[in-house]
Amino acid sequence: METLDIEYVDVGENFLTARMPVGPKVYQPDGVLHGGATVALAESVGSAASYIFLDGNEFFIRGLEISANHVKGIKEGFVYAKAAIIHKGRTTQLWEIKVTNENGELISNCKLTTIALPKKK
Repeated sequence: METLDIEYVDVGENFLTARMPVGPKVYQPDGVLHGGATVALAESVGSAASYIFLDGNEFFIRGLEISANHVKGIKEGFVYAKAAIIHKGRTTQLWEIKVTNENGELISNCKLTTIALPKKK
């Protein structure tokens, strides 16, 4: 989280939003946001949302699969990742994570599947 300067900025009944600054730390060689950094942001916010909404004191949360469609480049400012639940099962969860710029324009659309593994007591 600290490496990419990701911070959580909003939480609601079924969503969590984080933001990440766009600059040289997360650039591709040609000076635009790297897709890998975008996916790291998406998985971070989706996994954190599972932790919050499934009681992380009772479960270990792990990512099973993530996919991303990058649709717009960005060179500066912030990107915002909003994780919203699509399926909240007892074992697996499916999240849609829309990554947008400061104007609300879609940068990437991601889907994350997480699994909740019970902690042994």
